[in-house]
Amino acid sequence: MNSLFAQEVPLSWYLMLSAILFSLGVVGFLIKRNLITMFMSIELMLNAVNLSFVTFARQWSAVQGQLFVFFVMVVAAAEAAVGLAIIISVFRARATLAVDKLDRMKL
Repeated sequence: MNSLFAQEVPLSWYLMLSAILFSLGVVGFLIKRNLITMFMSIELMLNAVNLSFVTFARQWSAVQGQLFVFFVMVVAAAEAAVGLAIIISVFRARATLAVDKLDRMKL
């Protein structure tokens, strides 16, 4: 086998990718004023945290990081189901997803 393919990717590259993804999620959440974009930004941040958990679990040969990833994925799935239902309900009631126009909680 070629020695080029036998090299492993350094731990710092995974953590840098995780930090970049998390930062993009934070920026997307703070700058965008659309509920769908904010929702996707939260999912991006959760995936960045999952990448960090898996990276450290692999580095330390521990299963706990992978268990945390499983729980985060369960929470993300529940959040996706409930969050999308709320977003659809808001859109049906207000005909907009702009956060600035959603000034009242009453539908």
